[in-house]
Amino acid sequence: MISAPPSPVAPESPQPAPIRTRIKICGLTREQDVDAAVAAGADAVGFVLYPPSPRHVTAERAAELARRLPPFVTPVLLFVNANATEIIAACTRIPMALVQFHGDESPQDCLQAGRPFMRAARIPLDKNPNENGLRFDLVKYVQDFKAAQAILLDAHVEGYGGGGKTFNWSLLPPSVNAHLVLSGGLTPANVTDGILQVRPRCTTLAVDVSSGVEISKGIKSLEKINQFVTAVRAADDQLVKNYVQLPPA
Repeated sequence: MISAPPSPVAPESPQPAPIRTRIKICGLTREQDVDAAVAAGADAVGFVLYPPSPRHVTAERAAELARRLPPFVTPVLLFVNANATEIIAACTRIPMALVQFHGDESPQDCLQAGRPFMRAARIPLDKNPNENGLRFDLVKYVQDFKAAQAILLDAHVEGYGGGGKTFNWSLLPPSVNAHLVLSGGLTPANVTDGILQVRPRCTTLAVDVSSGVEISKGIKSLEKINQFVTAVRAADDQLVKNYVQLPPA
C-alpha cells in the first residue's frame, strides 16, 4: 500500500529581528567609570580631547583608559576644531578609535585625518529660525557629511556640546536616510521616550550620554549608568512589540 504523502507544514510566521540600540557613554575620565560602562554593556566609550571641557583628558590619558577596553567596545575621541596633525597623533595612540567631530568642521576637514568619523549636528532647541532666518535642514546635513559613519544629534547651545539640554525630537524629519546617534540631555528618565520617537525616523539609532549619568562633571555614577542601559533595553523591547503589532502591508 502506498502511503499518502505527509501533509505540508505551514511555515512559521517570520519573527521580527531583534532591535538593539547601541550605547555610548561619553566624557570618561576615570578607570572605574570605564570599567562600569563596559560592565553595563556599553558599545562605545568617549574621551573628550577638547581642553576647555571640564571632561577633558589628554591623548596620553585617553590611551591609558582605552587600554582597559575589551574587544568590540569602541573608543571614541571627541575633537572640537582640532587640526589634522593633532587628530592623527591621538589616533596613533589609540589605533581602533573612532573620531567624533563636534565643532565647526567642514566635510573636507573631517576627511583630513583619514579615520572613520561621526559628525555632530547641532539641532536648535525649538523650531524657530536661526539668526540668518534659516531652519536646520538635517536631510541636507546628512548629505553634506555623507562620508560620516553616523550623524550625532545634539542640542544647539552657546559654545560646543549640548550642555545637558534636550531638543524637541518631534521636530526631526520623518525620514532620514542615515545612521543617527541621539544625544543632548539624555537621562535614564527620558531615553526610552527619545528612542521611541527617533528610531522610526532613521536607518539605525544609537544613543550617547554624558551628564545624564554623572555625579559631577566627568565623574560617572555606576547606578545611573546601569539605569540608563536598562531604560534603553526597555525601549528596544517596546519597539519589537510595536513591530509585531503593525498590520500587514
